[in-house]
Amino acid sequence: MKIENRRKGSCTTVLVGKKASIDGSTMIARNDDGHEALDPQRFVVIQPEEQPRHYKAVLSGLELDLPDNPLRYTATPNAVLKEGIWPAAGINSENVAMSATETITTNPRILGLDPYVENGMGEEDLVTLVLPYVTSAREGVLRLGELLTTYGTYEPNGIAFADHNEVWWLETIGGHHWAAVRIPDDSFVVAPNRMNIDEFKFGNEDYLCSDDLKTLIDKNHLNPEIEGYKTRYNLRQIFGSSSIKDTVYNNPRTWYGQNFLGERSENPQAHDLPFICEASRKITVEDIKFVLSSHFENTKYDPYGTTNTPEERKLFRPIGINRNHSVHILQVRNHVPKELAGVQWLAFGANTFNHVVPFYTAISDTPACYRDAKGEYDPTNMYWLSATTAVLGDSNYDLFVDLRDNYELNTLAKFHEIQNETDQNFATATDKIAYLTAANEKLAAVALKNQTELLGRMVVLGSANMKLRFDFND
Repeated sequence: MKIENRRKGSCTTVLVGKKASIDGSTMIARNDDGHEALDPQRFVVIQPEEQPRHYKAVLSGLELDLPDNPLRYTATPNAVLKEGIWPAAGINSENVAMSATETITTNPRILGLDPYVENGMGEEDLVTLVLPYVTSAREGVLRLGELLTTYGTYEPNGIAFADHNEVWWLETIGGHHWAAVRIPDDSFVVAPNRMNIDEFKFGNEDYLCSDDLKTLIDKNHLNPEIEGYKTRYNLRQIFGSSSIKDTVYNNPRTWYGQNFLGERSENPQAHDLPFICEASRKITVEDIKFVLSSHFENTKYDPYGTTNTPEERKLFRPIGINRNHSVHILQVRNHVPKELAGVQWLAFGANTFNHVVPFYTAISDTPACYRDAKGEYDPTNMYWLSATTAVLGDSNYDLFVDLRDNYELNTLAKFHEIQNETDQNFATATDKIAYLTAANEKLAAVALKNQTELLGRMVVLGSANMKLRFDFND
């Protein structure tokens, strides 16, 4: 039976090295998108005793035993578990962050040599199988690589890892192969749904891969390079797609995100946009959130544009889209105590009208309004409340955008205030875990209150601008 990935062709990833970020932290971020406009998500913490010792995948039926010494970790799983957990992203108690996965592309040449494995691993499984068992980003790459070699995968994916020092990006290749690159400290990446790794340097410690990957390429004549054959290996050319779909679905997202963050290029449809870009300025959480919410603002491709043509508005797939189920920015901070280092910035729903909350990850539980989403509509839950705000905002973007901008400014300022106070008073807390768990409750209360107020103001403003009205009053 062929497995269809519900999130196939979705998601956008941003990676930032520690010298490229404004505060010296590493950051890995991703929109967790899907085929459906709505798919409720939750924010949870998995304690070691809750982690399974024997794992069985729902979609593929893969079964394997897991180590008996898991770490605590956070995750953002599905609310409805009929197709598996889909943990998506989290940070473990050793402050290793993992985001899985970015669905990528491939080509028939590699699939003819290394076909997918129908009873292998997929996006449903990877965080559960890797994150609780690694103490560094590099170790995460190696554990996932070993699992891919042993059990295989039924789909192409990109996976990000980070710790306080390093950021890594791994892409699966065929059924059993893989390659990973350490992102330079002074650089950033914007990765859409395509094979993203370009130049790969075999034998370099910042490049890891399947043991036989170079042999596979050389033996089967997979490298299209003419000049420098067998010396220059561009994995995007060797294993990727370079399709017409990429020119309207994937490449423009990279182009827009790179241009906003400082890498200038003119052609939004180009296949050869760089994988790694050296940062020309320090990157903030707010910058990443803008990129992951963006819809080609200030270009002729903006779906909300008023001076462009209908054809231009529909030409490219935006980054912020109705199929955003959640967005996470996994930040591992330096220059703070270990318990404060891991911060999971999180928001639910379509990104144009939501906000990211800086949740600490050294915690015992998560706030109920982020933890307890169900399949049924519930506006007291942050997933459903955010979805409601996004639907109303989309109905008249120009009318509501100023409300959104003011709300986001004030709300993020309050989050930073709470975070600064929490950091400053941390040393005096007797129970560190309880202290940070309580701080998350405070952050969630502000988020829920402000999002509800935003929705209320949008309803008041929108009611006066309804089409169903008449100018005479009795």
